[in-house]
Amino acid sequence: MAEPLHKALLPQGLRDLLPPEAAWEAEVVQRLTAVLGGHGYERVKPPLAEYEDNLLSGAGAAMAMETFRVMDPVSQRMIGLRADMTPQVARIATSRLKDAPRPLRLCYAGQVLRVKGGGIGSERQVGQVGAELIGSDAVAADLEVVSVAAEALAALGISGLSVDLTVPTLVPAVCRALGLEDADIARVRAALDHKDAAATEALGGRASQLLGALLRAAGPARPGLAALAALDLPAAAAAECARLSNVLKGLEALAPGLAVTIDPVENRGFEYHTGISFAFFARGLAGELGRGGRYLDDSGEPATGFTLYTDTILLAAPAQPMGRRLYVPAGSDPGTSRRWRGEGWITVAGLAPAVDPGAEAARLGCTHRLEGDKIVAVR
Repeated sequence: MAEPLHKALLPQGLRDLLPPEAAWEAEVVQRLTAVLGGHGYERVKPPLAEYEDNLLSGAGAAMAMETFRVMDPVSQRMIGLRADMTPQVARIATSRLKDAPRPLRLCYAGQVLRVKGGGIGSERQVGQVGAELIGSDAVAADLEVVSVAAEALAALGISGLSVDLTVPTLVPAVCRALGLEDADIARVRAALDHKDAAATEALGGRASQLLGALLRAAGPARPGLAALAALDLPAAAAAECARLSNVLKGLEALAPGLAVTIDPVENRGFEYHTGISFAFFARGLAGELGRGGRYLDDSGEPATGFTLYTDTILLAAPAQPMGRRLYVPAGSDPGTSRRWRGEGWITVAGLAPAVDPGAEAARLGCTHRLEGDKIVAVR
């Protein structure tokens, strides 16, 4: 017979968030959503689980292998636990809000659960805060979502913030113009995703020249764009590069302190995106702070948006100073505690008389204690 599990043991990739980190995470979510709300993004709250057919349709198909599935005992239909909230917001936009004025700006915050962990620490439960701008294919929409995401992250005091811009549709546009077969395109895609210059050179001819040049253009945005501008690209690919250039020019005005790089051939994680896409990073921190980009929703409506990952953000954002905690001795007038809370203090009430109030305040993690009508710092 198997021994009982220890109460603190959790499945791999799941963890408890303890004080003060849990409170700091809540504060991070509040600050991020406040920035999004300030730009007109209205909050929605999708359910934790949906019918599998709906959850994995359209853009949600990309998360099929990451989605937990269970049988709903009420409907006797398969339901999925969300692995990403973007498809849910797209569903809301095309159903419940299909008649709402466009462009439609929606934001969200919540937890998702994945079959396998792929981020920092291989977490399978991930906190997400994001926004979707639905109903516009304008360059201004691409620019807005990138700049709003940057503003939200900067509001947390994250230093060394950078964004990497990519165009997942650029390589397919070049390959189609060169007449490559689907099997060849798949091999090219795999080689470029792994930055395999040798495999690209092996193609020979114009394909080798153009795709190799795209691979070498990755890096700081301005030199990279200059390299792209010098290429004789097919019309569709040239249009994609022109759009990328316009987004960069707008970012220089809206977010002048933001470091920007480009990677014209990156596609991993952007498989369902249909245009300008991006990922945010912080200097000295492994893993993405968030990512996003352009896509088509279930009805074929153009959309763009982003998702920020609170778990990674907590590692990048400066630690929140501990709030002022005031120990209020047992038997104090309740009105006294209310008054100090009204002035911004966190009050911790003593439940029994303490022999040494100072020691008791320190034991309970208080920064100050109430002595008569005076506040005394805890040493």
